Amino acid sequence: MFPSANPIEAGVSSTRITHRVNAPRAAVYRALLDRQAVATWMVPTGMTSQVHAFDPGEGGTFRISLTYEAPTGTGKTTAQTDTYHGRFVKLVPNEQVVERVEFETNDPALQGEMTITITLADADGGTEILAVHDALPPGVSADDNETGWRSSLAKLASLVETG
Repeated sequence: MFPSANPIEAGVSSTRITHRVNAPRAAVYRALLDRQAVATWMVPTGMTSQVHAFDPGEGGTFRISLTYEAPTGTGKTTAQTDTYHGRFVKLVPNEQVVERVEFETNDPALQGEMTITITLADADGGTEILAVHDALPPGVSADDNETGWRSSLAKLASLVETG
């Protein structure tokens, strides 16, 4: 088990969240590296996802767009869309996925490479997920990022728990 996640402190440029799922680590790990699964779970509530490219191996790259469903959403890439690209830096089967990602944007406040590390551990017949999103650009609200991650991890849990 992981140390309990602390609330995000003001000024800290990372998000750290734990989430328990009733599914084995192998099922969760598969969902982290499956194109269709990622399109389903790695999208916050209120947005849709389009996976443009996805090569799930160490060094493999991906490109994904998240679009706000409501016309009032403000995107980082276009008026209503956040597009990001990245690569898989480290894959430890059934234990960890490390990605480097960055938004496709002209806004300097939203630019910069971020690291997402998802670590899996056994927990009472299920899996404890620790998701750490480091080096958030200054234009990304830590509170919004945490809310989006909590929403996405709940979708991941629902996906792997139902098979």
